[in-house]
This record gives sequence, C-alpha cells and structure tokens, in this order.
Amino acid sequence: MNTSTSNKKTIMVVDGQGGGLGRTVIEKFREARLDADILAIGTNSIATGAMLRAGADAAATGENALIHNAGLADFIVGPIGMISANSMLGEISPAMADAIASAPGMKLLIPLNKCNLYVGGVSEETGIAEKIDDIVAKLRSLL
Repeated sequence: MNTSTSNKKTIMVVDGQGGGLGRTVIEKFREARLDADILAIGTNSIATGAMLRAGADAAATGENALIHNAGLADFIVGPIGMISANSMLGEISPAMADAIASAPGMKLLIPLNKCNLYVGGVSEETGIAEKIDDIVAKLRSLL
C-alpha cells in the first residue's frame, strides 16, 4: 500500500472470526481521519469483508497475506491474541503470530482477556470502545 507516490504510513488491522472488532477499529480510524492507509487482513473471508465494508483502503485474507504484509506495515493493530499461536479459536497459526511479533512495525494491541490470555491490570469494566479510543489517540500522536 505504501507506494513510491504515497508518503502515507500503513496501518494493518488484523481480525478473525466475524471481524467485528476489526470493523469497529476501522470505523473509529475513519472517524478520527487518521492520515494513513488502512489495510485489513482477515484470517477468514468473513472478517476481511466486514473490515472492507467498514472503510479499509485494501484488504486480503489468510496466512500468507498476513505474513507478507506484516513485514511491510508501519503499524499493526489487533487483539492481543494475534501474537499468540493458535489463539482466536485456532485462526492464528504459529507462523502468523511469529510474523506479527517479529515485524519491524509498531504493534498496537487491544487488550482482551480471551483466548486463554489474561492481561493483568486490564479492567473488564473498560469497554472495547474505550480501548480502541486509546489506540486511536496513540496512533494520532505517532502519525
């Protein structure tokens, strides 16, 4: 996405299952008018479609798309489970988790106590919207 004619940063949004989290993230990015290209990477076509309908600039699906684009993105945004092999009901393969964790771009993780992961200090009372707002604020400061 970051072509030679564009100086915009690329934000890769990762989601799986139904794509609801990724859809919400992209909608909030669009509302915030972040000056960046948004690339949606779904672990399945349903998730990819949901994120594309939310306003992603481009989208792709599957393990190879995720592995390839993780190394190119300036920022990778998604649930914390995306860096844990076999999370998201097995949709994140070990190769996918490694590609994200090893990517040079900054990872902005949405802390969810799911997928057999518990993040200390993360309140269950803090809603998804507030967690995503925090990611938006951080990206705004970095862009």
